[in-house]
Amino acid sequence: MDHVQETIKRPEAPAPRKRLPLYAFFTGSAISYIGDMLTFLAIPWFVLQSTGSVTQTGITAFFSTLPTVFSAFFGSTLVDRLGYKRTSVIGDIASGLTVALIPLLYNTIGLAFWQLLALVFLGGLLKSPGVTARSSLVPDLAARATMRLERANALTDGVNRVARFIGAPLAGILIVVIGTSNLLWLDAASFAFSAILIGLAVPATTPLLNATDGPRRYLATVWEGVRFLQQDALIGAIVVIIMITNLLDAAWSSVVGPAYIKSVFHSVLPFGLMVAALGGAAFVGTLIYGAIGHRLPRRLTYGIGYTVGGALRYWIFLLPFLPLLIAWQVVAGLAIAPINPLTDTIIQERIPVAMRARVFGTINAGVLAGIPLGTLASGYLVAWLGLRLTLLLIGAVYLAATLSLLINPIMKKMEKHLSIEDNRSTHSPN
Repeated sequence: MDHVQETIKRPEAPAPRKRLPLYAFFTGSAISYIGDMLTFLAIPWFVLQSTGSVTQTGITAFFSTLPTVFSAFFGSTLVDRLGYKRTSVIGDIASGLTVALIPLLYNTIGLAFWQLLALVFLGGLLKSPGVTARSSLVPDLAARATMRLERANALTDGVNRVARFIGAPLAGILIVVIGTSNLLWLDAASFAFSAILIGLAVPATTPLLNATDGPRRYLATVWEGVRFLQQDALIGAIVVIIMITNLLDAAWSSVVGPAYIKSVFHSVLPFGLMVAALGGAAFVGTLIYGAIGHRLPRRLTYGIGYTVGGALRYWIFLLPFLPLLIAWQVVAGLAIAPINPLTDTIIQERIPVAMRARVFGTINAGVLAGIPLGTLASGYLVAWLGLRLTLLLIGAVYLAATLSLLINPIMKKMEKHLSIEDNRSTHSPN
């Protein structure tokens, strides 16, 4: 961190040069996120087309999300051993290879259902350390670029949102034009481009742990992230809320949503349009938050954003009128936009630099823990209750969870910038 601060103080370093790594990081992340979005739509649709089973779609989603929990937790120390940049590049390469194997096997020797489950499981296992590494890179790249942390996190999340805006309708169109299996080839290529860009343009980061330490020391460092969360009640409460909402969001996006769209509209294009509307509006919302977010009350912003962008968004699907559904996705996207950058800013303010990857890995494991259950249970839930009752249930649980943000006294600590003076010393507003 001292090296970063020294770099900022050199007056002869031109601003564009200092900001190039951050912009390269944004671009590489955008390409990788577009690849994620192609996978997000292609895999469930591939299973639905090839099997016609909602239950098998849920099982596939379960096998793709379950390993992300374990690899986020146990892979956090690996991130500190390899360094943030190297782990990010390796994560993209590994994701590209596992995705490419799906159409390769399907178009050559054939792809059995158990083989598909094995590939999506492996892809999920290799993905989480890369996500942790990218989250850990942001504060240092923002410091190098002399950008306010709230703004850097808003732009980071905005990149994810605009990737949804581009990737979702693109996936819908490409599935119709070239087919699902061919789309997965493009998905694999996107991860390769991301790895090359970040590998060439982002500065190398020094590993924080000794790579030669034995298994006992490895597990000990993994548990340091758990002990940190046990001592920070605010971050712990945030993790629980996000775990619940991720469970519900995953149930929708991986199973309930595709089944709903296929049942009501009989085409993947409306799903792509709605995801694009949500992502595009959320991108605009992150730009707004990046400009004024440091002035907003955090707790109120969090509660309102989650309620409008979460529970109400699901209940609107009870009215299957496409223009209304698309319009509400815009409202929901604007409302939900501040959640991720605000969460990241609060967490980054409270985590010691030396523990960043380990704590982020533990947090990622926590917030991902509900996703496998949500994806697996949702297929059976739809078969048992039907789509309408499932939507009512998802919205009700979501509303109960997010309204607690406004009454839980521990959330008042959101307003306290515990390390804001240190943050200002290395993140000058621009």
